[in-house]
Amino acid sequence: MNTPNQGLPPTRDGQTFPPDPAAPAAPKDRDDASDLLKAMLMAAVIALTIRSLLFEPFNIPSGSMFPSLLVGDYLFVEKYSYGYSKYSFPLDLAPISGRIFEKSPKRGDIAVFRQPKRVHIDYIKRIVGLPGDTVQMREGVLYLNGEAVPREYLGVEDLPEGNAINVYQKYIETLPEDKAGAGRRHFIYEVTDDEVNDNTQIFTVPEGYYFAMGDNRDSSLDSRVQDQVGFVPAENLVGRAAFIFFSTAGVGDACAREGKLAALRSAGCYLFKWPQAIRYERLFRPVHGL
Repeated sequence: MNTPNQGLPPTRDGQTFPPDPAAPAAPKDRDDASDLLKAMLMAAVIALTIRSLLFEPFNIPSGSMFPSLLVGDYLFVEKYSYGYSKYSFPLDLAPISGRIFEKSPKRGDIAVFRQPKRVHIDYIKRIVGLPGDTVQMREGVLYLNGEAVPREYLGVEDLPEGNAINVYQKYIETLPEDKAGAGRRHFIYEVTDDEVNDNTQIFTVPEGYYFAMGDNRDSSLDSRVQDQVGFVPAENLVGRAAFIFFSTAGVGDACAREGKLAALRSAGCYLFKWPQAIRYERLFRPVHGL
């Protein structure tokens, strides 16, 4: 009677032979590859879930939110703050109309939203006008519902931007109280009080929309420019900016090299200067106000 060898190498005439190296891989190898693939897919699902429902990283590419946000700031946006729309998810593929679990922004929130006229572009601005509000700029002063928003002059501030240094008038602006209590206080910049968007018509914010402005009032394309941005639909809100997790002034062209071993010398310069360019005082800093 033959007895199964239970996984032992094959025998012949009582002798044991080693496995044939050309034989197919054992099933265990396929199991290991399958387990690795499953782990990678699970990691991807978890990452997409966090990005879609909880937090998404953004970086600041322009100076429209100076001095609150600087070029080179990297921040996390809370995706759950205002509920979810199709713009909360990668490639806008979620079959959602309007918003679910909707929550209204508070006046003074710094929000990321899809640009109303070009929805493939993300914008970040401060929400200053809520549905039903009237908004106007007069000689650089923000008026909400007919009342001037107080601003306190702090003096002149120089800010390097590329190869230039721009000079700004710096203020603390205090927004009106809302249901949450005392109004938000935050810094703003003005070059002068007579720039293009320093005097506007009266805007009435429709229901289901918000009025957003940059803190760098003379260098921001925002809701004041109705034909290019306009009011922000609630559906376009992506999330509330929470805190800066990294910030760098960048190295720029300081490490550009030419000639012999240029690439190696440039890399060495970058490794030396990059840690010096980090704005350590801005790390893990909230972004909303004072």
